[in-house]
Amino acid sequence: MKKQNCSDPSQTGCESSRTGRDLSQTVGIKTIVVAALVLVFIGFAITTGLGITGESVAQSFWKEGTARRVDSPRSSYSVKGLPSFAPLAKELRPSVVNISTTQIIKSRSNYRSQMPKGFKSPFDDFFNDDLFKSFNGPQRETERHNLGSGFIINKEGYILTNNHVVENATEIIVTFFKDKKKEYKAEVIGRDSNLDIALIKIEAGEALPVAVLGDSDKMEVGQWVMAIGNPFGLGGTVTVGILSQKGRVIGAGPYDNFLQTDASINPGNSGGPLFNLAGEVVGVNTAIIAGGQGIGFAIPINMVKEIVLQLKDKGKVTRGWIGVTIQEITPEIARSFVLKDSSGALVSSVMPGDPAEKAGIKAGDIIKEFGNKEVKSSRDLPMAVAATTPGKKTKVVVLRDGRKKTLFIKVGTKASKDEVQASAEGKKDSSASKLGVVVKKITPQVAQRFGFKDKSGVLIVSVEDGSIAARGGLRRGDIVKEVNRRATESVEAFNRELGKALKKDILLLLIKRGRGVLYLAIDISKDK
Repeated sequence: MKKQNCSDPSQTGCESSRTGRDLSQTVGIKTIVVAALVLVFIGFAITTGLGITGESVAQSFWKEGTARRVDSPRSSYSVKGLPSFAPLAKELRPSVVNISTTQIIKSRSNYRSQMPKGFKSPFDDFFNDDLFKSFNGPQRETERHNLGSGFIINKEGYILTNNHVVENATEIIVTFFKDKKKEYKAEVIGRDSNLDIALIKIEAGEALPVAVLGDSDKMEVGQWVMAIGNPFGLGGTVTVGILSQKGRVIGAGPYDNFLQTDASINPGNSGGPLFNLAGEVVGVNTAIIAGGQGIGFAIPINMVKEIVLQLKDKGKVTRGWIGVTIQEITPEIARSFVLKDSSGALVSSVMPGDPAEKAGIKAGDIIKEFGNKEVKSSRDLPMAVAATTPGKKTKVVVLRDGRKKTLFIKVGTKASKDEVQASAEGKKDSSASKLGVVVKKITPQVAQRFGFKDKSGVLIVSVEDGSIAARGGLRRGDIVKEVNRRATESVEAFNRELGKALKKDILLLLIKRGRGVLYLAIDISKDK
């Protein structure tokens, strides 16, 4: 299905930029769309969240719901016995905001989607690239104006929304549905791309109405829910449905645990609240089924509450790292391993030097328990690890060769993708800068992550537009094996040989690209 991007979301067939994500799913769901953009972390590399928020500290920052029964309606009833949601909508709409952003999007020709195999996004062309994901063509910058939603959680102007609503934004404008002419510039206080949550703030000069945060764990399938947001720029739109399912997995990453609803959610609803009938936020609307009717997804508010104070205080969520890749145990794998059932998470690889290896976990182990929590499937392990404070010695029960073995692991910490990229950019050598590239050593972790069998050479992390490297045809993701017939076994060797080579007229590089190896000869005589 051909997708259009347009500045006027009211046009037929148009969808607002940064307002949707499509994910074709092989189990009956053909396409899932994030209601504004989201950078998806695919795979099963396990990370952990720090510090479950203390109840007393948390409730001083946001307003916590007190309803004992989430199905106790604050709505009235019509003569036919059906609920009227008018009183509830009137009460809740003032705490919901419209968000419009200006974003500088870096895209490249011959773009390849970052979604997993069998999945796609109609807005992939302006997703942020993963650090090494796209190997084709120079980057281009495009300015886009996009729409989303949010809701106030603190009277001083703190607003929750989706990270993909504000990601890469150069300007964020917040308006209220009653007075769209009055605009407030917002700043990003903190964001978490893994959970797809951002905390932004406006200076309104007055106390603002706040949304009450409820308890998503208490929600039951079949209960009424209400979505309020800014679909297609139509601020203050109210839709109603029921909670269709809990714990829904849609392939969005290690924290898949969505609430599913049939309340109408459309592009522009991203970041808006999903309320229960007690008027409490139980979810953050995030994704929809494209081409389907009445299927939307929201991040449970309890997962959001665990990270809000970290976003407020540190601007990011510090996560731990145990350093394993895992996979689901299919019936075929269970038979191969002579297992009684398919419960647990199968460790397919262990990263050298990381906590899992230090604890004695090996490829082929089946993790059955983590921190006294049963691991019934591969999706349970990220949740169990996320509930563990990094640095704490944690019990892990694995099944190895048919026997249970108890190990103890000390969860470490892992740099975020932004920190890795900043680190790489901060290591620009003068010679590499002249060439217009940033390179990285191919560590065992990098080799394992990207499937490199040969660890020799250096990996090109980025190529500067208009540089010698870009003109000569170098691409991000290329592995430089030689510079002027001299091997480059390390970043230091690359910089040393490159410094010598740049004094000559022709730069000869031997590179590995995909499965092939080729020479690139670049005329640098005019660049001296």
